[in-house]
This record gives sequence, C-alpha cells and structure tokens, in this order.
Amino acid sequence: MVQSLTLVFCGTPQFAVPTLEKLVEAGFGVRWVVTQPDRPRGRGLALAPSPVKQSALTLGLPVTQPSAIKNNDEFRAQLTALKPDAIIVVGYGRILPQWMIDLPPLGNINLHASLLPKYRGAGPIQWAIARGENTTGVTTMRIDVGLDTGDILLQKEIPIAPDDTAETLAPRLAAIGGDLIVETLRGLQAGAIKPRPQDGTKATLAPILKKEDGRIDFRLKAREICNRLRGFQPWPGAFTTFHGKSLHVWNAAVLTCALPPGELLIKDDLMSVGCAGETALTLLEVQPEGKKRMAARDFIHGYHPHTGDLLGP
Repeated sequence: MVQSLTLVFCGTPQFAVPTLEKLVEAGFGVRWVVTQPDRPRGRGLALAPSPVKQSALTLGLPVTQPSAIKNNDEFRAQLTALKPDAIIVVGYGRILPQWMIDLPPLGNINLHASLLPKYRGAGPIQWAIARGENTTGVTTMRIDVGLDTGDILLQKEIPIAPDDTAETLAPRLAAIGGDLIVETLRGLQAGAIKPRPQDGTKATLAPILKKEDGRIDFRLKAREICNRLRGFQPWPGAFTTFHGKSLHVWNAAVLTCALPPGELLIKDDLMSVGCAGETALTLLEVQPEGKKRMAARDFIHGYHPHTGDLLGP
C-alpha cells in the first residue's frame, strides 16, 4: 500500500511546492518537512518563510528549519528516529551529508529540472533556454555524493516554446515533476524501476547565475542574446548601458540587419541594435536606470537616442 511509506520532504522554493502537495494528495505519509530558515525579504527586510514552509503549514505538516545539517546531532537523531523509507529532495539548497544519503532504504530521491545528464547544477531551467534548447524535462534520480550525478530513475520530456521564459517554463516543469515523483515512488515500491547510471561524457553544466551573466554582449548573434534574455528572467535579466547608465532589456525580437555590434538604428518609432552575423535586436520593452519598464517607443520619445549611438559595453 502507498500509505505504508514514510517520507521526509526537503525543499525550499516555489518549484518544490507542487511535489509536496501531490505527495500528500496521493496518500503518502509525509512525516516531516525540512526547509531553509526564514529569510529577510521585501523593502522592510522582514523575515519571511519559504514557499515550502507556507505550503507545509497549510497542509498541517510538521516543519523543521535547521541552519545546518551536516554536523547537527539533534537533527540527525530526529530524522533517524522517523525511519523514513525515502527522503524526497526538491530544491532544498544544501548538500546532503553521507549519513543522510545512507539512511532510507529507498534512497534520497531528487527531482531535477532537466533531462540529466544535461544541465547539472543550480540553474537548469535558465540555462536550457539560454542555450537555445527546444526541449527539456524533469528527472528523478537517487542522490549520491556528486553534483546531480546519481542514478536516473524516471524522466519526462516537454517542449520549450519559442516565447518561453524561465518564469513561464518553471511552473510547468514543477507540475509534471510532482507527478513524476509520485510515479517514481510507486514504481520503486513495486520493484518496477531499474536505476540506470548517467553517461558522464554527455554531461553539461548549469551553474548558479551571477549578475554579470545578464550583461548583453552584442558580439553574439541576436538569437543567442534573445535566448539569454528569456532564460535569465526575472534575474539577472538582460542589461546594457546607454549614455553611461544602466538599461535593462525586458523584451526584444530578432531582426536580419547588418549593423555594427552595439550600434543603434532608430526608425519609425522602432529601436534596433546591431549584433553579430548581420543580425540585430529590435528592443520592444526596456527599463532605464531608476525608472519603470516602458515600451521602446516611449523610451525613444523620452530619452532621444539617435541612429549611430552605441549601447554597452
């Protein structure tokens, strides 16, 4: 019976919430929810709970928020006493110690937002879009000591739409990921899943994003820049400079046009900027430093850029 499984859930971000909810809905016994401590958020920097904590409390589940787990004797004793059949890990944000990996008989099962071994790391959704992939998906795997290197259990593939951003793709992956975790647990319980090792020769990395990843390099082709713009929303986004001040680009379209990289063309209330390979970006929505987002037409009328002006570096 599914109800006989005892689970511990480790997760923090909104991406993990559908999995937690679907485990409860499917009748699994989630005995404990482990999430990151409350963090300062917003203008007032008041302490705010993680999305997983909010969901767990709504579901009436017990929650713990250890500041560290590796050498935390109290946490280890409490988790060991629960004798979980499996530990489910979705975006928890901490490296699991070996004692925790070894604890449950069904293993520590991770939901990863890529088709492993592609896009191992902290930013799989963002980098899949940024690198122009047409498909992605979710993988359930058993956690080992490496970075997303454990044996694959199940995978589910979905397309990436041409207008997808990280913000639109993530909820879809989270939803199918929750279903895949449920399917994985049932398959493991029935002995119907054969774990398979990853082919490390096909691995690609999706490192944690840095602010500088959002700086637009007009020496790239317009399609590459546009993909990065979509992948890096909402942070770090895509930004450049105009007359020495930051200019954030929120939306743009690819254009075939021979312009020197970084050079502007202003025509008929349209603002295009040259990129590599005789391509250009038509900027559709921008945000000047200290101002609100605005249509490119409003930027042209308010800031008076001229053909031949340069954006960047």
